[in-house]
Amino acid sequence: MEIAPLTAEDHAAAETDLAEVLLECVLGGASVGFTLPFTVADARAYWRGALADPDARTWVARDAGRILGVVRLLPAAQANAPHRAEIAKLLVHPDGRGHGLGGALLVAAEEGARALGRTLLVLDTETGSVAEGLYARRGWTRVGEIPEFALTPSGDRAATTIFRKHV
Repeated sequence: MEIAPLTAEDHAAAETDLAEVLLECVLGGASVGFTLPFTVADARAYWRGALADPDARTWVARDAGRILGVVRLLPAAQANAPHRAEIAKLLVHPDGRGHGLGGALLVAAEEGARALGRTLLVLDTETGSVAEGLYARRGWTRVGEIPEFALTPSGDRAATTIFRKHV
């Protein structure tokens, strides 16, 4: 497995793999901003828009050239927040789970944030999800929980846990 930043030149070539990762995660129940029905066309449209953001940074985990995981770093745009960024869309395809990809992607994003001078990171995740345990094990501090924050893919309301980390 290789963890590497996704460059602007890689965006078009990566779109199919990224769409598959997102689609499989949503179909598997991950509450990452989408509800069912959700199609590969929806996933491709998301990535097309997301990758057009010139300020965001994206890292991918590849195995034999195939993208099996992704994470995004979204630097805060506000003038009073040059030190802050958000971790978003930490996703691992079911075929890549159990190999430490989530943790490796998180480390890459943290190092990337530090290189940009972004020392305070925040993220949110569905309360009780596997991801919640990952962040706690990786030294993230639980800030709190917001009940009924977002819908799961099936449309149920779910709580979200907010985390922070200084890097």
